[in-house]
Amino acid sequence: MTTNVIAVINDLIETSKDGERGFLKAADDAHDAQLKELLRSRAETCTHAARELQDLVMQLGGKPESGGSVSGALHRGWVDLKSVVGNRSDHAILVDCEKGEDVAKKRYQDALDKDLPADVRALVERQCQGVILNHDRIRDLRDQYAATKS
Repeated sequence: MTTNVIAVINDLIETSKDGERGFLKAADDAHDAQLKELLRSRAETCTHAARELQDLVMQLGGKPESGGSVSGALHRGWVDLKSVVGNRSDHAILVDCEKGEDVAKKRYQDALDKDLPADVRALVERQCQGVILNHDRIRDLRDQYAATKS
């Protein structure tokens, strides 16, 4: 097998940790109580995904990632700067969340393009479906919040 499976999984751990931190930041910044709760639940989903992947890396004899990526940290820094400069609307928060979920979808799809063992592929496919559901839910909410602004 030519694919370094542990490296692929570790990349997805970073992606999941980025999602966890991004959703927690978004929940802190959100104004609507229901939106805050939804974003926290999305963060919890990312936390669970990262744990599953970390367990898998350990089962494969590797050292699992425990943090996010540099690009995720840069994105959160940009979001923090925008928060300081102005009070972001819930719509703007959802726009940023969707951008993060676009990145997560791409990373999961890239992982699925690799040569992975069947059990690893099954886990990555299941988690990828969760990322797609997260993305679509955030996109739909973004559209709802945009419609209420009009």
